[in-house]
Amino acid sequence: MSEPADLVVLEGVTKVFGDAPPALKDVSGTVRGGEITGLVGPDGAGKTTLIRLMTGLMEPTGGTLTVLGHDTRTDAAAIQSAIGYMPQRFGLYEDLTVGENMTLYADLRGLPQAEREAVFDELLTFTDLKRFTARRAGHLSGGMKQKLGLACALLRKPRLLLLDEPGVGVDPISRRDLWAMVEDLTREGIGVLWATAYLEEAEACDRVLLLNEGEALFAGPPAEMTGRVQGRVYRVEGIGARRTALAHLVDEAGVRDGVIQGEAIRLLLAEGAERPPLPDGARIEATRPRFEDAFVDRLGGGPGGHSAIAAAQDAFPDDDAAMIEADGLTKRFGDFTAAADISFKVPRGEIFGLLGPNGAGKSTTFKMLCGLLRPTSGTGRVAGIDLSRQAAQARGRLGYMAQKFSLYGDLSIQQNLDFFAGVYGLSGRRKRTRTGLMREIFDFDRHAGQPAKELPLGLKQRLALAAALMHEPEVLFLDEPTSGVDPITRREFWMHINALVEKGVTVLVTTHFMDEAEYCDRISLIYRGRSIALGSPDELKRRVASPDQPDPTMEDAFVALVKEADAEREEEAA
Repeated sequence: MSEPADLVVLEGVTKVFGDAPPALKDVSGTVRGGEITGLVGPDGAGKTTLIRLMTGLMEPTGGTLTVLGHDTRTDAAAIQSAIGYMPQRFGLYEDLTVGENMTLYADLRGLPQAEREAVFDELLTFTDLKRFTARRAGHLSGGMKQKLGLACALLRKPRLLLLDEPGVGVDPISRRDLWAMVEDLTREGIGVLWATAYLEEAEACDRVLLLNEGEALFAGPPAEMTGRVQGRVYRVEGIGARRTALAHLVDEAGVRDGVIQGEAIRLLLAEGAERPPLPDGARIEATRPRFEDAFVDRLGGGPGGHSAIAAAQDAFPDDDAAMIEADGLTKRFGDFTAAADISFKVPRGEIFGLLGPNGAGKSTTFKMLCGLLRPTSGTGRVAGIDLSRQAAQARGRLGYMAQKFSLYGDLSIQQNLDFFAGVYGLSGRRKRTRTGLMREIFDFDRHAGQPAKELPLGLKQRLALAAALMHEPEVLFLDEPTSGVDPITRREFWMHINALVEKGVTVLVTTHFMDEAEYCDRISLIYRGRSIALGSPDELKRRVASPDQPDPTMEDAFVALVKEADAEREEEAA
């Protein structure tokens, strides 16, 4: 069997913008036909810049870059007519329907009228969007939007497909669907570059190119990189206070990284390091490494376990008060029921997760519980306050971080901090102390005067979290707080969240990262507007365990429980 052809060849590629440090520095590598090449790296590593260079939308400052045999400096038009490109942000027209978007892009791509009916039918079937041809793109779920973007990128079958983080904001089921579609394309010989912040996706690629601060740290099969941490990854079980134990363990000498996995803790040790001392009754055993372990190790390890935010905050009372209560919450939009009879209680100092596919109703439930959406029936309470009667009073005791960056893009970091401090009633010395603390903890000073809209995604998310924590809230609402950010930044967020919970803060979180779901004490899985499962991460995994899958992941549990609900629905309909 012949070797796959090199569709993209990078030789010492450098890109500099003005006086800033190089966005890319001496990057070399290839993208082959019939393979998926993962482009991975933390925020600001240069992934999007590299993809735009490949499209011919920008020229390299130095080095050479050829795509399908064409030099990007001289043959950009030839490249653009032969590739498919799906940008990081949804680039279609939300006021147009699915069919209208496809027609528009067919016009732009010069697809002959005689071919359109057959091509549209094939792509709508391929992406399972045929039922939604008349629906406006703005009314599609996150996963369906990504499928539409993929369909438009494939209107003229490309030899090379460039996907800039197609899985961001997409639930595990939709991500699996996207992945299966792309694998089908590679069987036709199409080369795919898949930029991603989801390292389980990178692990499934044929090859990966790892960038950090504009430099290539690794290029090759992911298994080769994962093998570098073989024998250094451990699972610690039998721990009671897992959040406290994790904070101590990651600060031990020789511990490079640590994360919570349900009732256990996963540790990565430095090369040659001895196992750290464990709490009484804890057990430690070696476990299979993942690509993410190798990724974090290559970038120098995680952020440690000390949270300056939590250290500066007084603890809330150590009691069992119900801080978040949902009692029969229901929301209807006309004839459509977005959430139906949702009920649960979250005691003080617990992390409670709302999980579910795109469009399942979890964001509707979330917004009702933080007073942003009035329920059709049922009640929601925060810190004992009825949201339907005293929403303003409740908001003073909660912090809210929206799914999409919702701060003021034209204001600088400092201006945003000052504004939100004022909104939450901080003034004088208290205001100066809290805004100064946020600047220091999140390393904002280097960017303090920069408009928020120009910040890298990781810094935008840090700013949004800082604003939500400004007034030391008792309850924290986090709607996909780390969507699209890299694993190092996600660890930093959860280090702060875990430490705040130890101080008695209560957290309600939505996420599509299943490894983040492992941090939750309990989870409600929402599907078709209803809660179909409620329990701890390990309880949900045990519920779907089988002889064929004795040790399911959280993602396996998510997919299995949704399929189980679909099967029950079909039985009832029959």
